[in-house]
Amino acid sequence: MPLPTSPVIRRVRLGAELRQLRRREALTLEQVCDRLGWASTSKLSRIELGQSRPDLADVLDLLDVYQVPSPARDALIVIARDAATSRAWWKTLGEMSERQRTYAELEAGAAHIVEYQPAVVPGLLQTPAYARFRVAAGALLTPEIDIEAEVRARALRQEVLRRADPPRYTAVLAEAACDLGDLPVPIWREQLRHLVAVTGLAHVTVRLLPRGAAADGGLHALTPYSCYAFPDPADPRTVMLEALTTDVRLATVLDVDRYERMTEALLAAALSPEETVTALARRVGE
Repeated sequence: MPLPTSPVIRRVRLGAELRQLRRREALTLEQVCDRLGWASTSKLSRIELGQSRPDLADVLDLLDVYQVPSPARDALIVIARDAATSRAWWKTLGEMSERQRTYAELEAGAAHIVEYQPAVVPGLLQTPAYARFRVAAGALLTPEIDIEAEVRARALRQEVLRRADPPRYTAVLAEAACDLGDLPVPIWREQLRHLVAVTGLAHVTVRLLPRGAAADGGLHALTPYSCYAFPDPADPRTVMLEALTTDVRLATVLDVDRYERMTEALLAAALSPEETVTALARRVGE
């Protein structure tokens, strides 16, 4: 079920708007919580940081404290409803882990997605066999993981590229991400064929960064990352950095601008879309 907005991003935006309103009124966290009878400031702090799904009644109480008039009040109520999401929509995400759920929410509401991967194929482009192999490898460190549930979750996330109004999607892959490496040959070949096939979609672009190619000035992206832009320009552009245990979300203008400049540098050094297809097809035949 595609979303017109991303719940996780709406939470970040709502929190920023509420924090700005509180500061405009020159109120501390403690003062607001005292007025509302909230037991501690942690609840308000989590709302302002976009770390929890807000209760609409709580948001209405905050808007009363900050004396927000219409139409600004009405606009914030819409954002709060988007941020809360509905349980019906969450059920469509199935058995997703919390990490995959975060990516699914970002992808569902995005207008443009750019991913850089130095070592593996991105989840949105993985075949089931490739995904199963990679998830099983990760299970060596996290044995409690449900491998088949994770594979199904990746397949469910990929529906975003097949819906009627898909986001524009660009993947920049270092050549190592397309190497045979430790993959069984049939899985590797099937994955490369899939990469070639998805480039036939008008909204999907794959760019290969040849081994030894360097961005201008020797710039290097030290970690895999994903950039998200949304239909509503007021929703904060967001970058997700992949780490071994916990991914990092960046949403400040300064951070996002740096990663967007990094993306421009990588694209300038990468093969063209046509050259990428030719290189991938040649690998399939090897």
